Amino acid sequence: MLWRSLVSRFNYTLPTSYSRPIVLLNRCSSSAAVMRDTTKQLADLRALLKRENVDAYVVDSGDNHASEYVSEADKRREWLSGFTGSAGTAVILEKEAWLFTDGRYHLQASQELCPAWTLHKHGLPDVKSWQEQLANLPPGSRIGLDPSLISIGDHNTILPTLSKDSTLVPISKNLVDEVWADKLKRPAEPIVVHEKYSGKSIQEKLEEIRKELRKKKENWGIVVALLDEICWTLNLRGSDIAYNPVFFAHLVIPTASTSAPTLFVDIDQLPQATYDYLMANNILLEPYGDVVSYLQSVGRDLNEEQRVVLPSKTNLALALAVGIRKVDASGRGVIADLKGIKNSVEIEGFRQSHLRDGVALVRYFSWLERRLASGEPITESQAADKLEEFRSELEHFKGLSFETISSTGANAAIIHYAPSPTDSAIIDKDQIYLCDSGAQFTDGTTDTTRTLHFGTPTEREKRAFTRVLQGHIAIDSAIFPETTTGFLLDTWARKALWKDGLDYRHGTGHGIGSHLNVHEGPHGIGTRIAYNEVKLQAGHVVSNEPGYYEDGAFGIRIENVVVVQPADTPNNFGGTKFFRMERFTMVPISTNLVDARLLSSDELEWLNEYNEEVRSKLSPRLEEDPEALAWLEKETKPLSR
Repeated sequence: MLWRSLVSRFNYTLPTSYSRPIVLLNRCSSSAAVMRDTTKQLADLRALLKRENVDAYVVDSGDNHASEYVSEADKRREWLSGFTGSAGTAVILEKEAWLFTDGRYHLQASQELCPAWTLHKHGLPDVKSWQEQLANLPPGSRIGLDPSLISIGDHNTILPTLSKDSTLVPISKNLVDEVWADKLKRPAEPIVVHEKYSGKSIQEKLEEIRKELRKKKENWGIVVALLDEICWTLNLRGSDIAYNPVFFAHLVIPTASTSAPTLFVDIDQLPQATYDYLMANNILLEPYGDVVSYLQSVGRDLNEEQRVVLPSKTNLALALAVGIRKVDASGRGVIADLKGIKNSVEIEGFRQSHLRDGVALVRYFSWLERRLASGEPITESQAADKLEEFRSELEHFKGLSFETISSTGANAAIIHYAPSPTDSAIIDKDQIYLCDSGAQFTDGTTDTTRTLHFGTPTEREKRAFTRVLQGHIAIDSAIFPETTTGFLLDTWARKALWKDGLDYRHGTGHGIGSHLNVHEGPHGIGTRIAYNEVKLQAGHVVSNEPGYYEDGAFGIRIENVVVVQPADTPNNFGGTKFFRMERFTMVPISTNLVDARLLSSDELEWLNEYNEEVRSKLSPRLEEDPEALAWLEKETKPLSR
């Protein structure tokens, strides 16, 4: 999946006293890949570096909750650099400005950064990370940072690597905020109860969390700062961050079941029904801004042996409030693993939401093909709006799960492309079209990518598409032992591409939340070493999205969402369990882009069986749209050599 920077609120039905207009199609994105001169922002910031007596200042992409996607008010790095991608870190020095980002954004960043910046393309050979570059600063360097925007994990990793007499300098007032004159305020939207599709009650989840905490007798409790973990634990949803049904809060859960959890939140965001729900579940409420003073009090009352668990992504400011020596920040915390394994109610929600989403996508691709065939000019942004319109008609639809990537020709090679509503390309039926999109439903989150060609593809495009398809099939049809990690499985998706000397610079799959963030950990499929720390387990929902991209020419990606399920194998060697993938996504895979000569018999059978399954499941849902039904039947005809 890929993202745009629009604000898309969720279409929740609120109590009458809290109701307000909610705009479904609220698009205010800036143009993609446009360079913006940020020399003034840098000059203003450097003046503050002198005032604070620091040699460098770190500006990360996240907020104080380690969110991957942030509210407009928290887009400090974007405002400072002009780079609009979701992942990246800026380091500002007296005479230099560095921007670090991964392979998804190399091309985009190179187009958006003005000459005042140096782009560090992390992931390429010999390119150091921003943490490693800090270690290379001269001895005695003072490196400033906002302690609420750096994780305790990064702090503990970086500090020992710095050169002699160099140090990290926490600065409580964010320096970018001081020079950002027209900075917006954070949203504070109503918070709603989301229990029907959760599969577990608050009390069941709290008991699971406390059971894990009790494994270490010194654990006083846990501080939960990640917003999706708070939403999951309390069965609540919000809309404070575009596309992510979360709200700003902190949650403190004592290990002792006799002590009630405390939620730090803006009380005004709680409709009466939500307030009553929390009271019924014995959740204490405190103002959002009081979490630091509360943790300072907790830290003072701890005995010498007690420790407060702070997952490693928790910000440094909260660790300082408790006391660095009084926290255990050695791991990712217990909630990420519990949340990552979906229960039967959540899995059924994924099945149903993907069926509905498949209907919208088939209607959309059918509509688009007809318009292009008639010669009507359709821009990438207009097409994305039309897809959102189809989705908005679906039951349980709450909004998009990320900003739709609607890209034609060379734009499809920009992995995280975002078409401008005012200045995007006209879709060319004689070039590849890549659409990566998803939706939030009350019963699930979707994320689907399809690559299509509405004309006659070239032999090179067909060969590349087929190699990507072979990698996709390899993941979908994999049978693997319970000891397998996503790091190990990743090579299966790349093997066919490697035969042609091709590859891609992004992961093969990410975890997905249940009506939560479309990117979810800790599991995934990819080359990140962190994926080798998490074994794939039954209930893990993950995307399957290999791709290939030629700068200036085209891009290809095929993405389904799957769930890990037990496999029924003839044997269980050494008592080992084996797993397989169950696919949720039901959208045809284009056969006019396939070179059938490259496929094995099993791969060709997989493709035809998949498209047949899509046709059988979606046809009854498309009876009232004969044009879409005809397109579905055409696109799912069996392919032969």
